Amino acid sequence: MKSFTVNKNDAGQRLDKFITKSVPLLPKTLLYKYIRIKRIKINGKRAEISTKLQEGDVIDMYINDEFFEAAPEKYDFLKASKNLNIVYEDENIILCDKKAGVLCHPDDKEFTDTLINRIKRYLYEKGEFKPDEESSFVPALVNRIDRNTGGIVIAAKNAETLRILNQKMKDRELHKFYLCIVHGTPKLKSGLLEGYLLKDEDKNIVKISKNRLADSKEIRTKYSVLDSKNGLSLIEVELLTGRTHQIRAHFASIGHPLLGDGKYGTNSQNKKYGYKKQCLYSYKLVFDFTSDAGPLEYLNGQEFAVKDIWFKDAFYNNEL
Repeated sequence: MKSFTVNKNDAGQRLDKFITKSVPLLPKTLLYKYIRIKRIKINGKRAEISTKLQEGDVIDMYINDEFFEAAPEKYDFLKASKNLNIVYEDENIILCDKKAGVLCHPDDKEFTDTLINRIKRYLYEKGEFKPDEESSFVPALVNRIDRNTGGIVIAAKNAETLRILNQKMKDRELHKFYLCIVHGTPKLKSGLLEGYLLKDEDKNIVKISKNRLADSKEIRTKYSVLDSKNGLSLIEVELLTGRTHQIRAHFASIGHPLLGDGKYGTNSQNKKYGYKKQCLYSYKLVFDFTSDAGPLEYLNGQEFAVKDIWFKDAFYNNEL
């Protein structure tokens, strides 16, 4: 028999969801059976699969020891780099300035040194993340940015913050602004680009069309040209929808691909300037809550920005 005490981060979950995360070796068929025959109880009483857990609840599990995983002696995230650029931090969130080349989450080529693992290591070494005391919650990212794009990424330190900010992101109460450099100068100094984006998962590339196609998604890209010189333009972009490669593909579709973008631009254009990495940065984040944010209401109206953007300085110093 083993007991779990529900902490603040685990409260609000269904019983079956909690057990699936806490005891991953237990097959679901047995999980439902053990709840039904009262080998899994809450506070000593019979429980239902859909019971919502409360902080302080005690879950007793009368099941074989083989289903309980032994705690690892060393966590994989401790192998991640300590290099973390923090824009802002409080008891609920961390805003990180992710540099180009760093993955947000593991993929099939890089499992260890990712942004989320760097954050886990940082919080673990501060004593704020104690995986041996957490049954199901781990620090998590609210948004993500492509590997070759830099910018602000939000990490939630607790489950309540993650739930709230995920909803705020879905409701577009978080505004993300990008800086980029494109080839040429758009005809309009500011405007709203609209269209439809279709993603090719196998080739990891997207296509833009003016008309809706099967499986395509609507995209809206608001922009303002800040300056133009030497055949290039520095542009601020506000993403009104957040799709894969949206900014890169949208500007390429109107004849103004990003400087350094070999996927949606052309290498011959980029070669002239000597840049092989795309000039795109998620440089500003604005919290603009239009509905109650509960314990995160203090963030409403706050704006955070990264000032040191390598290609912006190069643009104004005529180094491009």
